[in-house]
Amino acid sequence: MKRNALNYLSQWLTSSDRKPIIIRGARQVGKTWVVRQLAELHQKKLIELNFEKRPDFKSLFESNEPKQIIQEIESRLGHDILLAESILFLDEIQAASHLLAKLRWFAEDMPELAVVTAGSLLDFVLDDHEFSMPVGRVTYLYMEPLCFEEFLLAKNKTKLVDYLINFQWKNTIPESTHQHLLALFHEYVIIGGMPAAVFSWAEKNSLESVGRIQADLLASYRDDFAKYAGRIALPHLEDVMISVPIMLGQKFVLSKVNPNIQTPVIKTALLLIEKARIAHILYATAANGIPVGAETNKKFFKVNLVDVGLVSSLLGLKLNQIREQVDLNLINKGSISEQVVGQLLRCIDPQYIDPALYYWVREKQNANAEIDFIIQHNTDLVPIEVKSGSTGTMKSLHYFMSEKKLPRAVRINADFPSVTMINTKIQNGSNVQYQLLSLPFYLTQQIHRLLEEKN
Repeated sequence: MKRNALNYLSQWLTSSDRKPIIIRGARQVGKTWVVRQLAELHQKKLIELNFEKRPDFKSLFESNEPKQIIQEIESRLGHDILLAESILFLDEIQAASHLLAKLRWFAEDMPELAVVTAGSLLDFVLDDHEFSMPVGRVTYLYMEPLCFEEFLLAKNKTKLVDYLINFQWKNTIPESTHQHLLALFHEYVIIGGMPAAVFSWAEKNSLESVGRIQADLLASYRDDFAKYAGRIALPHLEDVMISVPIMLGQKFVLSKVNPNIQTPVIKTALLLIEKARIAHILYATAANGIPVGAETNKKFFKVNLVDVGLVSSLLGLKLNQIREQVDLNLINKGSISEQVVGQLLRCIDPQYIDPALYYWVREKQNANAEIDFIIQHNTDLVPIEVKSGSTGTMKSLHYFMSEKKLPRAVRINADFPSVTMINTKIQNGSNVQYQLLSLPFYLTQQIHRLLEEKN
């Protein structure tokens, strides 16, 4: 499979100011695989040390001198390490978290050696660490499940990816191409972006095989809950895990997870699952200016799962159900479309940025309003609605645009791309004008480029 992270790592590997890199992401999103591919692509010798499988490897790093550490590794592995021709890969680094502090010595004293670390539960370590992190001497790479364009590449749809990357507003997408891309997008909703599931689907085209893999992945996440032992009771973590798909696209109400458990306990369980990157919390933002994360109201939040395929698995959705329904917004009350768009929006920024999503909400009696996503494009805020139907049904967006005085908004749905000037009156009689860019689901990842084209 072709991963965008591999391109990013290739640039890092050949950079003149390279620092040790820490790869962060949920379990089974492909962190180890991409490092092995990097070594193969650039014909580097991979020195892979997994601290979960081999806890004894920690003893090789007792010195603060990189030369001494390399000598210990050479002695243990029984061969020489040519620094400029090797990649030192410290996998499952959370099992030896104190070693992260030693990365500074590699950055300063041995820059000719490429050093990569990765870990599935690394956020726990970084949040609770009792050592000095090498600030300024390491860099980060954040990995998500495969995005839709990577999914297409896994299915050898290279020409379609080129088509999406090169689409311009002046272009007209033929009906046949549009329907073909929507059908593939519906596949993505069911299969998702977890590498094992995508690989199986590309190789076998078997929904049964994919379903078995997704069930195993969910079971492995539940098994990981045992590693949070001491922080909170395991059943509460399970309660939250089950509740996320049920409340998808809605304000997440802690008391609905388990009415018999105090909400602070449920909140703690949710935050633990977020730290494991199994779920992502979307906080409400006031959307008064940049950065988009300023002025958040943490009393209002929604929660997405790490992968839309796992959501579909938990909800029992089948591919034939998705294929028969042209409009994803009519499936599970629109929550599945919000999940998949949110998942793709987490992939639109550079991979050195920890992705975060926000939305906007107003709760007033008989006057509720909500915008699905608020993103930052350059110095502008851009609201995104995941909707179907005509522009006349978008009352929340009209109200938001009137209040915030923004010049343009985005709608994501199953229609053809279009640009419309909205000129309408809202309930209080005010006139609102703005530019509405409508994008089909399959162009979500091109949103920054297409916004730039309309500047």
